[in-house]
Amino acid sequence: MQRTGFADLPLHGGQAPRWLFGRMVELSAVLGEILIDEHGTAGTLRRLADPGFFQALSCVLGFDWHSSGTTTVACGALKEGFRMAGLEIDVAGGKGRASRRTLEEIASTSLPLSSQRRGELQRASRLTAKVDSAAVQDGHELYHHVTFFDAHGSWTVVQQGMEPEHGYARRYHWSSEGLTSFVETPHSGIAGRPVPSVLDLTSRDHRPVREASVALIEEGPARLERLVRPAMLGGQRSLAEWGIEEGPPVPLLRLPRAIDWDALRTAYECSPSGYEELLLVPGVGAATVRALALMSELLYGTRLSWRDPVRFSFAVGGKDGVPFPVDCRAMDEATEVLRAAIEQAKLGRRERLAALRRLHSAVPADSAAG
Repeated sequence: MQRTGFADLPLHGGQAPRWLFGRMVELSAVLGEILIDEHGTAGTLRRLADPGFFQALSCVLGFDWHSSGTTTVACGALKEGFRMAGLEIDVAGGKGRASRRTLEEIASTSLPLSSQRRGELQRASRLTAKVDSAAVQDGHELYHHVTFFDAHGSWTVVQQGMEPEHGYARRYHWSSEGLTSFVETPHSGIAGRPVPSVLDLTSRDHRPVREASVALIEEGPARLERLVRPAMLGGQRSLAEWGIEEGPPVPLLRLPRAIDWDALRTAYECSPSGYEELLLVPGVGAATVRALALMSELLYGTRLSWRDPVRFSFAVGGKDGVPFPVDCRAMDEATEVLRAAIEQAKLGRRERLAALRRLHSAVPADSAAG
């Protein structure tokens, strides 16, 4: 995943006004139908997994150009719009309490999915949430989780966390397409403001740390406690304390003073086969994962990286009047034009959709970027 830029997503309080959200739902329905018609469900899911496309889509829907609501409100509109239109992509989850209904909504979807596929989707939902809340420790607390999925079991996850001190959000994108591991460079993109000292255990550089963490679980909590208790109480001792150390300074490791030994005992009893299974053990959260990473550095000499993995369009205006107020008439007319184009395409007359594509290609680069 290459770093392509950054996006500021500040917290904006309040709710989307009803007059705007209703129009966003209507527009989401027709845009979703066009996307699926043009690119299929796989291509649509792939685009939703791209932070840049998602940001532009939110702007086209007329919400906000850079706020936490860019994620939560846009996903809410897409969920209602897709379901209203009966599209071949279903949407589960949402903000706050709605995020905790994701597994239930996957289980009850009207899409023709086998029980095995539903189970796989539920596992993907659980793992993506656990990775971004425990394995990527960037100071952002998850509060929004949405899973988009089709009848083939392909999926995209869009979730968001909030950094409470400064009120900035961070959006995490996942795609099942090409995913080979949930715990090694798994994201299709992360959008937000960069922060210092991020413990990203999904980094490829942290493979030895993940392997050592699983190996530590096999040692058992009693043995681990005997090994790390001195470091927890007094910190690591080094020659640097006497000023006679040669070469680059050795980092001083300080383990947390309190470790959830009950969680480690549960993990030991579950005997996870790998890091993914370790993350799914009940009770194993950010604090336990961090403690295991620090233990692995102390006992096995594995190196921890603290690099932030974050990486990183208006059509009808934004709700806050930036860069200009929402033009309701233009938004309604655009929805009707797109809906009419869909109806014509269903009758075999695809000229209007083709004309929209030609129109897009004719827009100068400077105008398209505005």
